[in-house]
Amino acid sequence: MARLLLVRHGESDHTLRGPEGLTAAGRRQAEDLAGRLVAEEHGPVVVYSSAEVRAIDTAAVIADRLGVSATRDCGLCTWHTPPAATGLTAAEFQRRFGIEGGGVFRPFEAGNETWAELVLRVSRALLELAARHRDRTVIAVGHAETVEASFVAFGNQPLLRAFDLAVAPASVTEWATEGDPTGWPLPRWTLRRFSALS
Repeated sequence: MARLLLVRHGESDHTLRGPEGLTAAGRRQAEDLAGRLVAEEHGPVVVYSSAEVRAIDTAAVIADRLGVSATRDCGLCTWHTPPAATGLTAAEFQRRFGIEGGGVFRPFEAGNETWAELVLRVSRALLELAARHRDRTVIAVGHAETVEASFVAFGNQPLLRAFDLAVAPASVTEWATEGDPTGWPLPRWTLRRFSALS
């Protein structure tokens, strides 16, 4: 048995001013979400976050309210970009590092991961957390891409889906299985909530 709550970080300034932490609205979103999680979670829980500031800040609020500490796991991160991209806005990053012809197996920017590499990394991290914490609820704070990758890892969707996902800031996507997350054949997972704000 395994249960994962995938949380997208609260609103942040990263698309406008580089990889910043939460905005004031994003901090309020994280506080509201933490309150909802405290009200619904009554069993043992662990909190993880990506290594990005906006996810760390969101996870810290949640972990504090739940009375646990948050652990960073780079496997939950969004795109692994080159160090020279740190602090750039999304537009500046694309202007300086963009290349033609990106796709599933070819990066959109020089030095960046491909979509396939991101999905593999995140899927591996999510499945490892499920295996490691079968007896607890895992709250994994990441990014829209973290949630998107879960549809490959748990929903058996192709790398290139025929539909897009809109993942709201400070929302919860919940996956659970009654099976052994390390078993073979692979267990079936149930999507209980997607991008839920309540």
